[in-house]
Amino acid sequence: MATGRTHRPATRSRGIPEATVARLPLYLRALTALSERSVPTVSSEELAAAAGVNSAKLRKDFSYLGSYGTRGVGYDVEYLVYQISRELGLTQDWPVVIVGIGNLGAALANYGGFASRGFRVAALIDADPSMAGKPVAGIPVQHTDDLEKIIQDNGVSIGVIATPAGAAQQVCDRLVAAGVTSILNFAPTVLSVPDGVDVRKVDLSIELQILAFHEQRKAGEEAATPDGAHPAAATRKESADQGPDGDVPAVMPA
Repeated sequence: MATGRTHRPATRSRGIPEATVARLPLYLRALTALSERSVPTVSSEELAAAAGVNSAKLRKDFSYLGSYGTRGVGYDVEYLVYQISRELGLTQDWPVVIVGIGNLGAALANYGGFASRGFRVAALIDADPSMAGKPVAGIPVQHTDDLEKIIQDNGVSIGVIATPAGAAQQVCDRLVAAGVTSILNFAPTVLSVPDGVDVRKVDLSIELQILAFHEQRKAGEEAATPDGAHPAAATRKESADQGPDGDVPAVMPA
């Protein structure tokens, strides 16, 4: 089976926009669920709803793959699963190393979705000497002193960083120097990498802060409406009280 080091995804060479690439995993997840239920075909509207996008955008995205569906029938689910998996590079083996086996790193190691999506956790690495040799998810943890050798021996091109922020850049530099060209960063810091290295950042605290912003805004809207009425209802009432020009009450007070 091929490894990640000798193959790169075909999306860039075929000119697929990054926004489309970002949506392909959403389509694949929805299609996989349909496949597991033995659903043979799906319409663009049904698949778009399952993936959380509009159907016009879905059809445009699939046109980059050369898949247009059949009028009155829809898309063949199994063929689309194969097509998207191939485009994302998931039909080959991608060995991955996880660096930083604290609570988050251990949780990632135990995540069962890697193997089913074409990723194999080749090694777990941590700087704590007391962790060396301890099994996590059935894989013995190895010390960071051996990081470069581990990457070379396993042909790793994808690294996952789950270390504290202060250690992340140094780990990143070592990964890149050893030949890793794609990094998934869970550390709460921005990494500096050379051209040709892709970094995807996952920051749970930022996502929670964005949700907090929306919660605060919703609470403010509710407080600003009489009797806790829904903001939309208040808007409709304002529209009803406005005159034909929209800014003067139709009936002036006596």
